[in-house]
Amino acid sequence: GGTTGVPKGAMLTHKNMLANAIQVRHWLVDAKEGGEVMLSVLPFFHVYGMTVCMNMAIYIGSAMVLLPQFKVKEVLEAINKYKPTLFPGVATMYVAINTYPEVSKYDISSIRACIAGAMPLPYEVWTKFEEITGGKLVEGYGLTEASPVTHCNPIYGLRKPCIGLPFPDTEAKIVDLETGEKELPIGEIGELAVRGPQVMKGYWNMPEETKMVLKPDGWLLTGDIAKMDEDGYFYIVDRKKDMILSGGYNIYPREIEEVLYAHPKVKEVAAVGVPDEYKGEVPKVFIVLKEGETATEEEIIAYCKENLAKYKIPKYVEFRKELPKTMVGKILRRVLAEEEKKKMAKAG
Repeated sequence: GGTTGVPKGAMLTHKNMLANAIQVRHWLVDAKEGGEVMLSVLPFFHVYGMTVCMNMAIYIGSAMVLLPQFKVKEVLEAINKYKPTLFPGVATMYVAINTYPEVSKYDISSIRACIAGAMPLPYEVWTKFEEITGGKLVEGYGLTEASPVTHCNPIYGLRKPCIGLPFPDTEAKIVDLETGEKELPIGEIGELAVRGPQVMKGYWNMPEETKMVLKPDGWLLTGDIAKMDEDGYFYIVDRKKDMILSGGYNIYPREIEEVLYAHPKVKEVAAVGVPDEYKGEVPKVFIVLKEGETATEEEIIAYCKENLAKYKIPKYVEFRKELPKTMVGKILRRVLAEEEKKKMAKAG
């Protein structure tokens, strides 16, 4: 499920996995033991599906509705038939349900609580999903090295368009990007660090890589650029490795993507940096349009000009029928960036 290249084996203990399942259960404050039905579309060989769907469901004695993969019609049929109350997933799944032309034919009102992880959850997506289900959809955050969940918005109470608050028994802070040692004040952008019972022992047979991310006092450097607000809510700005360096500016793909998710014709979007002789890199966006919609490159760029600073406006727009994704549905920016580099190398 990782999206940044060379695979590493994160050593997660039984204690790590159980701790995170218990944390998920306590986040879901009013979960009824023996009274919930879990819709499990996420694969159990991925740590997100294993912890949030399988382990948590077992911990609270929940029934499970198992689907081998996400196909929107089959998911809607399963919700209509089996009346699940919990539905963890990723944003692309909820987008697919929101934009499915025949969604109104199905009764999906049993859905009570959903956590969306693995990728950003645009505001337009969760508000629309809540409108059609009557349930709650909140953004959370995690990484394999933390079993995986460390943050989530509350199901009840103050929710914000961000990854929310640290889980029970989880500490989080923002540290400087250079050393990972200095804690930064509220509102400043740096690297997100976390500590808690769900944090891994280290990488299997990779002591140097372990030292780079896991501090002796238990703090884990996540590799994500973030900030914290005055209420203690955390905002992911982007992956360190996905940042676009353009003419001396740092551009975060997520900011461009969130603007374009608000465009009425856009179903999915990914922004990446592509090589540029003058600026080093410039933003390019890949867009999947909603069914039946058409748009031009000029239309998308004009929309970006209205909603983004000049240096963040994409130089290129490419429309696609689908975007590359991981097994859990997370869009793979890295694959798109590599495709562009190969294309430009061939062009000479």
